[in-house]
Amino acid sequence: MNPVATFTRLREYMVGPARFMILLSCFELGIIDALREKPGMTAAELGDAVGAAPGAVEQLLHLPVKEGFLSRDARSGGYSLDAFAGIAPVHFQQVLTVLNMIKVVMLRQVFYLTESVRTGTPAGLKELYGFDGNLYEAVAEHEDLRESWAAMMDGVTTQLDPWFFRNIDIPSGSQVLDLAGNTGLGAILAYQSKASPGLRVTTFDLPEKEDECLANFRSHGLAEHCSFIGGDVFESIPKGFDVVLIKHFLDMFDKKDVIEILKGVNAALDVGGRINILVPVYPEDVKEPSSAGVDMFPAYFLACTMGKGGPQKLSTYRSWMEVCGFKVTKAVAQDLKTMPGTLIAHGILSATKVA
Repeated sequence: MNPVATFTRLREYMVGPARFMILLSCFELGIIDALREKPGMTAAELGDAVGAAPGAVEQLLHLPVKEGFLSRDARSGGYSLDAFAGIAPVHFQQVLTVLNMIKVVMLRQVFYLTESVRTGTPAGLKELYGFDGNLYEAVAEHEDLRESWAAMMDGVTTQLDPWFFRNIDIPSGSQVLDLAGNTGLGAILAYQSKASPGLRVTTFDLPEKEDECLANFRSHGLAEHCSFIGGDVFESIPKGFDVVLIKHFLDMFDKKDVIEILKGVNAALDVGGRINILVPVYPEDVKEPSSAGVDMFPAYFLACTMGKGGPQKLSTYRSWMEVCGFKVTKAVAQDLKTMPGTLIAHGILSATKVA
């Protein structure tokens, strides 16, 4: 890369936060929705529709026009959806929950990334909220963090879990443990996807999740098929299960903790017991086009959530599982082209406990 190209690339880093907020503001103001309902509106008409000055609207729309998201007719001055016209509203909603999470959870905290790396803690939570701990503890006390993060995670679960369950095997009548299953959505999807006579899915998470989890089971008519056990994965993992699911969890931790969790699962299973893992993964070569996760997730985990952790390569997770006494029977990475709106490819690893 020559110096001109290098400085051009650096410019993208300099303007990144501004580009993010310009685009998000177009959504938050209702400009995109207005153009979907009535294409060809001018800046003045859009200003009237969303309650903003026409000049400010015009300023905001230069960027989405430049990027080809919107188009502007030079003769009439009217704006219309361009590339955005080809995206279904449901996919827009998935993207918007992520954009909102970045704004609320990340955009301020990420400026404390350097201090977070030095201390091994999410320093922004301390500076901005006066909170000592990680994001997953902070959401219990701070409604803005909880609403933004939970909406994003529910969207991720709803989008990815069907793909996960299509790619794993849960024998009929299995006793299934959904490790760190939060408030039960994963257990519900597990039962709905793999229902069989005698199948039972148990959510295992911190005791304070129990009431909401059980309420979710009741609301889905699954109270007879799903249950809850309170506990801490670093203290003891329940025994008596045939299959353990670990989804949206291991990437929160560094190698030492992941190994401890996997060894705990191994100790809880009988020989032949199964484990199925869903994790975001980096490509084996981070220069591949599918490596968008490296643009965001190091900052997300180090500065905004745990002060540690982050996705790994699929081969890394495989090697860690083998070290912990599992034989990997399946390892597959997601094709991002098949799932619009997903920021990072996820991987599935299925394994059995060996003697």
